[in-house]
Amino acid sequence: MAFNLEEQEQIDSLKRIWKRYGNIATWALIVVLFIYAAIQGWNWYQRKQTAQASALYYEMQTAVLSGDSQKALQVAKDVQDKFSGTPYAPMITLVAAKMAYENNDVATAKAQLDWVTKNSSDDGYKALARVRLAGILLDEKAYDEALSALSGNVPDAFVALVEDRKGDIYLAQGKIDEAKAAYNTAYDKMAPENPGRQLVKLKLEEVGVDVQTKKASVENKG
Repeated sequence: MAFNLEEQEQIDSLKRIWKRYGNIATWALIVVLFIYAAIQGWNWYQRKQTAQASALYYEMQTAVLSGDSQKALQVAKDVQDKFSGTPYAPMITLVAAKMAYENNDVATAKAQLDWVTKNSSDDGYKALARVRLAGILLDEKAYDEALSALSGNVPDAFVALVEDRKGDIYLAQGKIDEAKAAYNTAYDKMAPENPGRQLVKLKLEEVGVDVQTKKASVENKG
């Protein structure tokens, strides 16, 4: 096919551009395709991991129903070793910690809770593990460690739970003012329909805070 002069110049120009940038364009396309393939592969891997981890979750349910603490710990170890990035890992580990504690294996319970605080990608599970760990440390009278376990930010939904536990620790230390402040925050952060709010109310009254007077004072300010 014959090209006129203008068409031939355009073709020659394209050839020069390809000669200069063709390899770059090719590599750029390869990189884009590689990234796309990697994303698709990762999504597939995540789905596969989650599906496999869910099978362990059912194994954990069986262990709970049968009261088999050793089985529960084995399931927790499996999910931590193989599927630590899935939501099932912290969930299963929290259950294993609870069963270990109920079987008076406090050291194992603490280790499981510590794993969640360090490895879970979900801040809610981390907060729950920190509160439970602080409760064990409170029982051991390791007050500074217990408060340290509760330090740092937590999701809003867990602030009341954390402050309630802090109040328990301060009260055990005889720090009444700090306990009052923590319980006040816990009470204010809890929804009225939360059954735990009544317990916090009792704790406030125990440290000398009249909740009804406090409520009336807040309403008057409003």
